[in-house]
Amino acid sequence: MKLTLRVWRQQNAEAPGAMATYEVDGISQDMSFLEMLDTLNEELILSGDEPVAFDHDCREGICGACSLVINGDAHGPERTTTCQLHMRSFEDGDTIDVEPWRASAFPVVKDLVVDRSSFDRIIQAGGYISAPTGTAPDAHATPVPKPDADSAFEHAECIGCGACVAACPNGSAMLFTSAKVNHLNVLPQGAPERETRVLDMVATMDDEGFGGCTLTGECATACPKGIPLPSITAMNKEWLRANRKVRR
Repeated sequence: MKLTLRVWRQQNAEAPGAMATYEVDGISQDMSFLEMLDTLNEELILSGDEPVAFDHDCREGICGACSLVINGDAHGPERTTTCQLHMRSFEDGDTIDVEPWRASAFPVVKDLVVDRSSFDRIIQAGGYISAPTGTAPDAHATPVPKPDADSAFEHAECIGCGACVAACPNGSAMLFTSAKVNHLNVLPQGAPERETRVLDMVATMDDEGFGGCTLTGECATACPKGIPLPSITAMNKEWLRANRKVRR
């Protein structure tokens, strides 16, 4: 395959950025999108140019590090992570636009790399449980109803990639925050911090500069792990319950 790539190049958060055009040839349909970018970077290095900076780690769809907007879609045309997107999703001769996540809470570090430490601070605000010291309890010591366990596992699948924020027209992080709140709040182990968790994590999300949620649903559509939109509604109910309890 021969492709034309239009890639966002930006030296840092303060410097102006622009799209740069590159031609790549000999791309196999079996390559992943990141392997295609590796090929581009090899050619740039051989020609004495600076390679394109992009984030990646496991390349197995687990870590959430890869974060690209491809032809206007977070992670590209398939509902998967960028590292699991393969070039068979494109046609020979295609022009592909590659950009970083676009959100004020995700400042550009360089080229396609953004700073997502705002997500870390949201988790630090309440993504933990109280655990007594001593020997580990028996596995069956705290019964968990099957529907609650299923809900916790579903929300725990969130890998924190940020596609929900990139896809949202408001730059909202409600889907990410709701996944982190709900996967602990539905479990008995998360009960001691149930109220403070949702209040603190939502407050931190707002402080980080993410936009407000208007339930457009783009976040759930772009999520590679399928976190459902009702997760946001469930967190809103938790927030209202906690807010009323605190005010009493």
